[in-house]
Amino acid sequence: MKNIYNYTLQNLEDYFLEIGEKKFKAIQTFEWLYKKRVSDFEQMKNIKNDTIMKMKNDFSFNSIKIVTYKQGKDVYKFLFQLQDNNYVEAVLMLHDYGNSLCVSTQVGCNMGCAFCESGRLKKVRDLETYEMVCQILEIEKTLDIRISHVVLMGIGEPFDNYDNVIKFIKIINDGKGIDIGARHITVSTSGIVPKIEQFIKDGNQVNLAISLHAPNNEIRNKIMKINKAYDIEQLMSVIKKYIKETNRRVTFEYIMLDGVNDSKKCALELANLLKGINCYVNLIPYNETSHIEYKKSSEQSIKEFYDILKKNKINVTIRREFGRTVDAACGQLRANYEEG
Repeated sequence: MKNIYNYTLQNLEDYFLEIGEKKFKAIQTFEWLYKKRVSDFEQMKNIKNDTIMKMKNDFSFNSIKIVTYKQGKDVYKFLFQLQDNNYVEAVLMLHDYGNSLCVSTQVGCNMGCAFCESGRLKKVRDLETYEMVCQILEIEKTLDIRISHVVLMGIGEPFDNYDNVIKFIKIINDGKGIDIGARHITVSTSGIVPKIEQFIKDGNQVNLAISLHAPNNEIRNKIMKINKAYDIEQLMSVIKKYIKETNRRVTFEYIMLDGVNDSKKCALELANLLKGINCYVNLIPYNETSHIEYKKSSEQSIKEFYDILKKNKINVTIRREFGRTVDAACGQLRANYEEG
């Protein structure tokens, strides 16, 4: 039986046409699911009984379950149990501009970034679209809040689960669906160049973020295996193409690792690499974990790095630190739960 939350509005229109119904039933169904938040076809009062019976035979409302969550200052970390007893996480950050949810896209991750907790636990499988959608629905229901921003930066590489991720974006962006604006949705990738090419071709209007974390191939090869497949030159080439064709700004994520990528020399190299590109850099203080040897850069190193980029006219911010008390490193809560 197929999960109803796997279906975009277009998918549902196609379904209703296939069963001999009018496609406007898709809009009605979407509004019941995402505006009124019902989880029982019998509650969809403006849809006739024989259509309800067909839908009950064809679809399930299977969801995911919040096993536990931790709360810190302006942050919640959720651990979800999936139908097959795998686990994923989501992190909710409360900002003055709204509530931002960082969702997972895979169970585990095969990118193998040396500093990343979720990369220690190898990829088991991709998440289905509904398992991403339900991260939002379950958290909104549990906390009685509205999530206004979504970032795909949790466990997994979103572009390694491209088709399900794109369907997820369509559902949450749809005005009849969860209705989160395209400018409030960000997809982060470690740099799978062919998928960025596909992303350009598909004409997606959401934000793109690149997990860069190094200004040159030598350092990036050591900390990010993906760079051996698609090096910085290839990555920057496709990013320039993306900016030219979409006229959108790109975010470069840069985790500050003590003694690895945080020197003044690295800052100057990064400034030269990004010169003239419509982008901004997000410097991220590293969330240390007990399983990984890397350490967070000192506040002074981060400040000096920031100043060099600023002086070289690179738009840069230092990400506010969230949730050091709630196992907020990506994959950390899941790892501690499964191993502990």
